[in-house]
Order: sequence, then structure tokens, then C-alpha cells
Amino acid sequence: MPPSDRYDVLIVDDEAALSESTREYFSLFGVPTAWVSSGEACFEFLEGHVVRLILLDVNLGGATGFAVCQQLRRTTDVPILFISARGSDDDVLLALGAGGDDYIQKPYSLSVLLAKVQAVLKRYGSRAAPGPDRDVAFGGHTLRLGQERLFGPAGEVGLTALEYKLLAYLATHQGRVIPKLELFTNVWGHAITGDGTLNVHIRRLREKLGPDAAWIRTQWGTGYLFEAP
Repeated sequence: MPPSDRYDVLIVDDEAALSESTREYFSLFGVPTAWVSSGEACFEFLEGHVVRLILLDVNLGGATGFAVCQQLRRTTDVPILFISARGSDDDVLLALGAGGDDYIQKPYSLSVLLAKVQAVLKRYGSRAAPGPDRDVAFGGHTLRLGQERLFGPAGEVGLTALEYKLLAYLATHQGRVIPKLELFTNVWGHAITGDGTLNVHIRRLREKLGPDAAWIRTQWGTGYLFEAP
């Protein structure tokens, strides 16, 4: 069926009490939110609804959140924020490597989680709207800011919403070292994103850029510099 109903947030989590309280809290503050308890239910829900952001648990009973995220990334680039009681570095890296945009550990504060979600929604809310009519060319790639798309020698390069945001920020501030804190604040929308999250997204960008990855230069202990190699 074609998409009909729209929600800002879809929670995919098998913890009923926590999910329902989160849904009610978000809705109370004007963030329409739905909840499903499994990966299978998530895909069924998305067949008939449009969502702007997904909160995805790692432990879902059946398929893991990592597998669900990988499958979602085949068809959507909406921000996916993992929520989990598991807090090891390996879990965080698996989540980001699967296509997640951030990793939030349980138990979480409803007010802090809502603030994070609202910041992400605000930053990606205008993604479909026309932007500045400007292209940024580097190496064999062209970043079309007006369309929010990246094109390379072989055609369009598929980027997630956060990968695009990160690359666009680097490319439009080229020639100077951009501190990590600046990236956390202006790309993720808050200053508490960890180094691991940023490192994984930079690595994924470099993989997609191929030889042009040399334009993204690491300034150890400081941040990143976007400049011709």
C-alpha cells in the first residue's frame, strides 16, 4: 500500500513499558511517534507509513537491530539512532558499521533523548527542500548542495543522511582544520557524540570516495581538514 500516515519517530524495541512511555512522552511534546516490537513489524509498518527518524534497539528477540539496520539501509537514508543497554565499544562499532547514525545507551533520560531526536529532526527536516544552487567539485566528485547528492565518475554515490551532512560540512569549510567538537555540534546537533561515532562515519565516507578520500585529512588529536592532497 502507498504511504499514508506520517510520524516523526518510529521506535523499534521489544521493551513494551519503556517504548510506550517514550512514545507517550514524545507525542506529548509534539513529536508524533509510533512503536513496534520487532524488525518484521518495522518493515510492515514502513510499507504503509512515512517516518523521519528510527530509534532501533539492538536486542529484538528475532533478528538483531544490526541486521534490521542493514536491511533498512538498502531502501532508506532516514537517520537511525540505536538504543541499547549494551555499551561496549564493539557494539557501538557494529551499530555504526551497519548504517546507524548514533548510539544511545539505556537507561536513557526521556528529556535528553527527546532533545537529541528534536535536534536531528531539525537538521534533516529541510533535506528534501531545495538548498543553495551551488556545486562543490573535488577530484572526480561533485557535491550538488542544491540537490543534496554526491556524484562521482561512475554516477551517483549513495550516502546516508548523516554521511551527506558530514561531507557537506567538511567540503564547505575546506582549507581549515575543523575541530571534532565543531563537527559534533554542527553535524550531529549536539556536543556529546563520541570519537568512535565520528571515526566510523569518516571511514565509511572514505570507502565511498575511493581515491578522492585523500581530500579528507586527519589532524591527529584535533579534527579533520578537507583539502586537496
